[in-house]
Amino acid sequence: MEKSSSDSSSRSQTPPSFSTRAIHAGESRSRCADSMTTPIFQTSTFTFKNSRHIEEYTQEGQEHYEYGRYGNPTAQVAERRLADLEGAEDCIVFSSGMSAITTTILALIQSGDHIVFTDDSYKKTLEFCNSFLKKFGVECTIVSFGDYDALDQAVKKNTRFIVSESPTNPYLNIFDLVKLKAIADKHGVMTLIDSTFSTPYNQRPIEFGIDLVLQSATKYLAGHNDVLAGAVLGRKEMIDQIRNLHKIMGGILDPQACYLLIRGLKTFPLRVQKQNESTLKIAHFLENHPKIKRVYYPFLESHPHYKIAVEQMSGGGGVVSFEIKGDLQTAKRFLDSLKLCTIGPSLGGVETLITHPAMVSYYDFSKEEREQLGISDTLFRLAVGIEEADDIIEDLNQGLNQ
Repeated sequence: MEKSSSDSSSRSQTPPSFSTRAIHAGESRSRCADSMTTPIFQTSTFTFKNSRHIEEYTQEGQEHYEYGRYGNPTAQVAERRLADLEGAEDCIVFSSGMSAITTTILALIQSGDHIVFTDDSYKKTLEFCNSFLKKFGVECTIVSFGDYDALDQAVKKNTRFIVSESPTNPYLNIFDLVKLKAIADKHGVMTLIDSTFSTPYNQRPIEFGIDLVLQSATKYLAGHNDVLAGAVLGRKEMIDQIRNLHKIMGGILDPQACYLLIRGLKTFPLRVQKQNESTLKIAHFLENHPKIKRVYYPFLESHPHYKIAVEQMSGGGGVVSFEIKGDLQTAKRFLDSLKLCTIGPSLGGVETLITHPAMVSYYDFSKEEREQLGISDTLFRLAVGIEEADDIIEDLNQGLNQ
């Protein structure tokens, strides 16, 4: 049956799906030299046609590129696409996730300010705040994750930020973003959430009123274990402040890496959907295995934050952590017997990686210090790739049965 013109008009106004935007958002239909893909603009310098062209750029604000540290067409496409997927007004890409968060914090604070962190935040982020920021008169308070009363009480008159992650590493704790927003609004402070483990496919903190979102684009967004990249997303006026410092600090993402990030984003929804499904299946397998002591995955009903997770996330993500029965020697035997799962400290790529936090991330801590942080000798973090879940399960099973 022939569609009416009103039906066609209504259909044309329907916004494209997430997967479609992951392929096309941020790009104009007319591209350089009619290229199908966004080219790599491998140049440090952009030229002007004449003096009038300079004036149009400097005095009239005409869009143009000047120097690679101030912007690049390949980077701009990556930024626009990420902003679209996250539901943010603007985005900046950085040379790493750590460059993103350190530049962001430095751009928005001054001496005498105070920041509240949760103790589940990334180890290097806490290190930056506890050692480096103190040199500049910025005070940091660390509160226990999930203790919202303590979080509320930790906010002072000079508090600038509340910073956390969701899900966290390695226990996949989930921050109640509604409660976080209420506390921040009560005190008039900014909020920053590292949403790397969830990705914009599973969770978009900006929809909950969070001010800034950090993504380590190294992980799921690029997705192939071949790029280091970070991104910060939020309202344009805040991103503009960060961008000004970004131009000074110079932590830019090079055009080649931007190209690889754009390429990775095209398959990002497909990969994360597969990882969501596989990881949940693997988590159920582990939870029922006699050699397993405990499993941590936000979409398992046994997880302490399960109800929050299913309310504010569309999928549990591609990471599952678990503790096996035994001791450190047992853990080593299990790790050494794996054939498909590769030992490595990252996550979010197409290959399945497994890491042992006590031996890798916290090797320089004593056993007592690790236990105080909840890092046991038999804890593992599995970052599920896009291999078939049954193959991963078979490898885990033979390793556990060694």
